[in-house]
Amino acid sequence: MTAAAENTSAVRIPAQGAWWRWAVVLIPGALLYFFPLPGLNPAQARVFGVFVATVIALVAQPVRMGVSVLLAMTLLALTGTLSPARVLSGFANVTVWLIFTAFLFSRAVTQTGFGMRVGYLFIERFARTPLRLGYSMAAADLVLAPFIPSDTARGGGVVFPITRSVARAFGSEPGPSARLMGSFLVLVSFHTTYTASAMFLTGMASNPLIADFARNIGRVELTWLRWFTGSCVPGSLALLVVPWLLLRLVKPEIRDTGPARELARRELAHMGPLRRDERWLVAIMSGVMAGWVTSPLHGIPNTFVALTGVCALLLARVISWDDLLDERRAWDTLIWFAPIIMMSDVMTENGAIRVLSGHLFRLMAGWAWPAVLAAVVLSYCYVHYGFASMTAQVTALYPAFLGAALAGGVPPMTAALALAYFSNLNAAMTHYGTGSAPVFFGAGYVRQGEWWRIGFLISLVQAAIWLGIGSLWWSVAGLR
Repeated sequence: MTAAAENTSAVRIPAQGAWWRWAVVLIPGALLYFFPLPGLNPAQARVFGVFVATVIALVAQPVRMGVSVLLAMTLLALTGTLSPARVLSGFANVTVWLIFTAFLFSRAVTQTGFGMRVGYLFIERFARTPLRLGYSMAAADLVLAPFIPSDTARGGGVVFPITRSVARAFGSEPGPSARLMGSFLVLVSFHTTYTASAMFLTGMASNPLIADFARNIGRVELTWLRWFTGSCVPGSLALLVVPWLLLRLVKPEIRDTGPARELARRELAHMGPLRRDERWLVAIMSGVMAGWVTSPLHGIPNTFVALTGVCALLLARVISWDDLLDERRAWDTLIWFAPIIMMSDVMTENGAIRVLSGHLFRLMAGWAWPAVLAAVVLSYCYVHYGFASMTAQVTALYPAFLGAALAGGVPPMTAALALAYFSNLNAAMTHYGTGSAPVFFGAGYVRQGEWWRIGFLISLVQAAIWLGIGSLWWSVAGLR
């Protein structure tokens, strides 16, 4: 079970032996609450203690994530640590509502069947060789990424069913026949899903949260267009290199991709021409995308461009009001993200983040800032071996690591972007590091040892592309 933002599993009932989950949450939180770290005053320590306990609860999950955050909100108010109005202020944050609307776009894309149509269309048109088949899967994911802010929903809910169907069309099943085509397709689909998430502000649920941290801590604005400008070159290069590398690491035994194209043709024929809801969806989402790209010209915040799109979807009856009410992931995220942003804002305002960042990476004093950037980003990336959720790591570590990079002299925009992208790319290494990983791994086409070995190699390639070529591109594009 992951701690991903999109977790929609049943409520956890603490069972026998679950006491340890509460212990690992409450003991560190209480110690930090009552015994401040050096440099923190009592007011800073109390908020920090509750924040740490909340983040640990997001990982250990003694109860559902929303329950943990509601408990934290209530504790902050009842103890007088913060005023009730300040505790609830996170719900007025525009970032929270951008995440909320993105989940509604995701529902529209999947509910209308448009996501599956896009995937099969790319396969039918372009999959002439195994490598081009891999690129077709990556391209379909890339097209959907701006509108489905969850690699679990996009990778696990749209791309994985297509991947599984295509593998079966080749007679490739888990076990002896996995190497026919299935192993290659599963690995390509997984490693391009989180890469596509890194490329868009709306590609992963916690990306807008990162933008909020960057604005409050680094004083830089990661708009939708600025985020994509920084990612388009290294991201495109990664989407070209990674499938090519996987073709050599896990070479499929079948070279004829005719069965995949035939499957895609059958599925598209069964779907028929674009339906009314799909046509409206394409028109509305094209308008939303145009609004995001041109936001520097018209000045309308990305959130309200997105809300305009949601209103249009409702008026055009692409989704109904009941669909909106039934979108549990959106409401769940709205409820637990807002207090997390509130606590982070409070710690930034009261100076706690500055104090904590001063303690972090103190040994790097005197280093050149490119060395500081590499050390901070690589540490941030590989600590993800200890996390079962990209969102949990962002919440726990992004503010402190960004503060450490800034203290080391890294330009604010460079530090914010690099850590933002690796908040997605760190999913490469394990079969539990993000919500989609257990879905792809659970298909049984790749053994765990091979998954970890290939994941580590891909993480090195991603680091070389994004910190090497990416850093040069950010300089050329004026993002420093």
